[in-house]
Amino acid sequence: MTDDARNGLGRVGIWTFGFEGQSAGRVREAAAEIEETGYGAIWFGEAFGRDTVGQAWLLLSATRRITVASGIANIAFRDPIATATATRTLGEAFPGRYLLGLGGHRVDDTVHEVDGYPMPARGRAVATMSAYLDAMDAVPAHGPVPEPAPRRVLAALGPRMLELAADRTWGAHPYFVPVEHTVKARATMGPDAFLGVEQAVVLDTDAVRAREVATAHVAGYVAMAAHQQANVRRLGFGDEDIVGGPSRRLVDAIVAHGDVDAIRRRVREHLDAGADHVCIQVLTADPAALPDREWRELAPALLH
Repeated sequence: MTDDARNGLGRVGIWTFGFEGQSAGRVREAAAEIEETGYGAIWFGEAFGRDTVGQAWLLLSATRRITVASGIANIAFRDPIATATATRTLGEAFPGRYLLGLGGHRVDDTVHEVDGYPMPARGRAVATMSAYLDAMDAVPAHGPVPEPAPRRVLAALGPRMLELAADRTWGAHPYFVPVEHTVKARATMGPDAFLGVEQAVVLDTDAVRAREVATAHVAGYVAMAAHQQANVRRLGFGDEDIVGGPSRRLVDAIVAHGDVDAIRRRVREHLDAGADHVCIQVLTADPAALPDREWRELAPALLH
């Protein structure tokens, strides 16, 4: 990935679920402060709060320069026609500033056909995503077509999805991954595809307290997200790291915790391993609160 291709994101951005529980006014204030602090991108998740399109519009309209990235827009929540037309609209209104991250999965073993494409099911993730991209690409443009077209990335973990990301989109946005995954992802996708990695962090020099927050975060994903558990198993973690709660080894691999220097080192490790961009997800004991203080405190070390 060349420096020109990275334009608009920088090396480090912010990743958060925190906007979903905040008022629109509070989201606008936080987004403007993140931009002024100097981070290159704002990544946001989609769960049970605002939908990804509304959240993207809110963040883009509150800022002037920063890239706003869905991390990710869940394909199980909307058909490809809606995604394609909404993406074009955001791209037209905010040229060059919207990045569409796509992902999503079903937790049962059924496949639902909707408008001719299969909804995700176990073992069908790559085929589903490929069909979804085909369907998006087939949507005709009856209005203005934004230039440049909004970039797309995939929430890719396994080798086949990483290959699809490199072949069909700008690149990949791996979530909940250690540095070892970044090494493998870069080797799989080759040198040209974009690799934007999420990194969870706890800025707290109290080691016991920091590890408690980190452990709660990791425990939730390995217990409830089969695809995340499968990914860490591919990286060499076994039952001793997962069953009955995450091991210290797994927690420390997924979450960087400690002082500013500890977090800076982890970000640098991802960049050295082949990441083009690292978006930090700051974890605190109160997941409903926006970690404004931590974002400000980390900025000098991460952005310079």
